[in-house]
Amino acid sequence: MRTLTALLLACLAPTLAGAAHTVTISAGKFDRTDTPVTFPLPQGLDPKANYGLVRDGQTLPLQLLPENRAAFVLKSLKAGESATYSLESVPWVTRPPLPTDLTAREDDTNVTLKIGEKTVFRYNGKPTELPDGYDPSLKRGGYLFPVLTPSGRVITDDYPPMHKHHHGIWFAWTATQFEDRKPDFWNMGQKKGTVEFVKLDAHYAGPVAGGVRTTHRYVDLSAKDGRKPVLNETWDVTAWGVGQGAEKPYFVFDVNVTHETATDKPLKLPKYHYGGIGFRGHRDWNAKRPDAYTALTSEGKDRKTANESTARWCHMGGKVEGETVGLAILDHPSNFRHPTPLRVHPSEPFMCIVPQVAGDFSIEPGKPYVAKYRIVVSDGAADSKLLDRIWNDYGKPVEVTVK
Repeated sequence: MRTLTALLLACLAPTLAGAAHTVTISAGKFDRTDTPVTFPLPQGLDPKANYGLVRDGQTLPLQLLPENRAAFVLKSLKAGESATYSLESVPWVTRPPLPTDLTAREDDTNVTLKIGEKTVFRYNGKPTELPDGYDPSLKRGGYLFPVLTPSGRVITDDYPPMHKHHHGIWFAWTATQFEDRKPDFWNMGQKKGTVEFVKLDAHYAGPVAGGVRTTHRYVDLSAKDGRKPVLNETWDVTAWGVGQGAEKPYFVFDVNVTHETATDKPLKLPKYHYGGIGFRGHRDWNAKRPDAYTALTSEGKDRKTANESTARWCHMGGKVEGETVGLAILDHPSNFRHPTPLRVHPSEPFMCIVPQVAGDFSIEPGKPYVAKYRIVVSDGAADSKLLDRIWNDYGKPVEVTVK
């Protein structure tokens, strides 16, 4: 497996007398704070070299991500303002780790992503161990668990007794039609479909971001031969080195999911009320009490009213080890049917983003289906202002001009 290495360390003086390129960042209509920014590395630059963004004698860490993308964190820029940096070569040096540095540690097919000493999540590749008494058909991998808050509290559940097929943060389709059959990739206990881990493609980490790229396969178990591949799924998960200097620290990571048909037949997805990306909250929230967990959307909907509504983001939270914690899923504007309908369970700590709520669609051969989400994990109650700010950075990003 290929490991991608962070390419730049911060706080360095540039070694070139002049810059070959300038990078101008325009804030647009919104104040920007601790904002992840990406742009294509200009042609002609060596993707194996080190570069920095230099302005007023200061050098921002610049990290090269997969597919020749460059990334950095914009600390602050007021609405309507712009800032221009010179993109310059910098030398390799060794420095002590910073609290915002990211690391990705591989253990077989699992990858644990950290910011400093704090674990953000673990990606599980190969199928995980089943609790005692569970049917083997429920065994699966290819999901995030545990997901933790900055204080170190686990916010997710895995194989919960009431919904044994739920897994931290995962992705699956429920109601489907493939050829003349109806495989179910979500309710794996029905043994009509499953999602399999295929391979860990890459992981990387550095001063700006850390991530993992992985491949899964959707298999129809109701086919005549008992196994027929239906979809190839790619996950690109990227955690950002932001939020640690805030008064109330938070984690931010992106989950991008791509589906391509494995045959020349489409996967039809009829109207249904759940499926897609899912989040299962902490087991302490399973109690059937009105205060066991809360939900809040960007449109002000709560646990009682959020289900099948549309929103830019949805937050779910509750108490873990006596303290309130929460997680929000942000829907990217490029997503199919954005703002995408929600499934918010009224009596269990579960939510997902479900384009099928709005009607039938299909994933066609030669036309990849791409879904993008930003996850925000924090201690404390839902903070609408923070989530709106992060969604603006995500959905209405800064403008980047490279010359």
